[in-house]
Amino acid sequence: MKYIDEYRDPALVQGLLTKIRKSVGRINHPVTIMEICGSHTCAIGRFGIKKMLPDNINLVSGPGCPVCVTSARDVDIALYLASQENVIFATFGDMLRVPGSNGNSLQKQRAEGCDVRIVSSADECIDLAQNFPQKEIILMGIGFETTTPTVAVTVEICRKRGIKNFSVFSVHKIVPPAIHALITDPGLNIDGFLCPGHVSTMIGSNAYSMIPAASCAAVITGFEPVDILEGIWMILTQIGNKKFEVAIQYSRGVKPEGNLLAMKLIESVFKTETVEWRGIGLITESGLVFRKAYAAYDTLAKFTVPDIKSLELKGCGCGDILRGIKSPDQCALFRKVCTPQNPIGPCMVSSEGSCSTYYKYY
Repeated sequence: MKYIDEYRDPALVQGLLTKIRKSVGRINHPVTIMEICGSHTCAIGRFGIKKMLPDNINLVSGPGCPVCVTSARDVDIALYLASQENVIFATFGDMLRVPGSNGNSLQKQRAEGCDVRIVSSADECIDLAQNFPQKEIILMGIGFETTTPTVAVTVEICRKRGIKNFSVFSVHKIVPPAIHALITDPGLNIDGFLCPGHVSTMIGSNAYSMIPAASCAAVITGFEPVDILEGIWMILTQIGNKKFEVAIQYSRGVKPEGNLLAMKLIESVFKTETVEWRGIGLITESGLVFRKAYAAYDTLAKFTVPDIKSLELKGCGCGDILRGIKSPDQCALFRKVCTPQNPIGPCMVSSEGSCSTYYKYY
């Protein structure tokens, strides 16, 4: 397959649906499959994949959006940092509208005069630091293993150039510990995982060994209809045969070992630490914080942050939605109070959030 049209070929789609129906017919119980990646959630909604599947296949969304899983406390810390004098606070676009505990947001603070900038990549902060030497440039470092290498490279460039007015408020997280938490969650009963394609280009398939060890199926897929449907069929085949592995459907982008250079770069700049995920709670060794050698670029080492008492947003169901316990339409606020124009929780703010996707496509 060389061209995108082939990944959307109706004949291939129908052929895979036939295989799916046959495979699930051999399984004597309903099958629950969780997609981890927010891009998968968007693609499943956009292409109407749920409507194509037999009724006994249940697709649920997991904590695959880094904006959505950022804890309320980390959002409140970002708001505090952005309000400080002589600070330019840089962030990726989806974080701008995420509400903090008091309903405030970076967007509102920018309207009130705080210097909050949207950047599309971490290296834009290098120019900001050089063009505004009297200011402290803070980047909110957000994302999973896919984006973290770009932040690490930016830090290394600043270090080599002697740029001292740049730091990162790291809320970066890594995916495998979250999957382990989901597998061991007594409130969930997941039969298989559609593992994230983009993250897997970095960490490789070997990083998901905990999934087959727990007698769950796992397939890493791409983001087109043929990719996703083939991944679902591969999961059903594993379940039907009771032979569990981490299969790679997305072989054009993923290798078992991943991107060793990128992972080595992450490990040289960051170390893991137990951090909070919205809706899930504390997950052991799932967050990335700076090693001591890079403390000069660690915002939390440069700024004193007060003890902030954060609260989850009243009535917001994002926590249960991120765990796959609820679907967005089971939240009392969905469509009634919480909309893309008036988001109450981060799952409605982010372009990869489950609530935003459901609002668009269901």
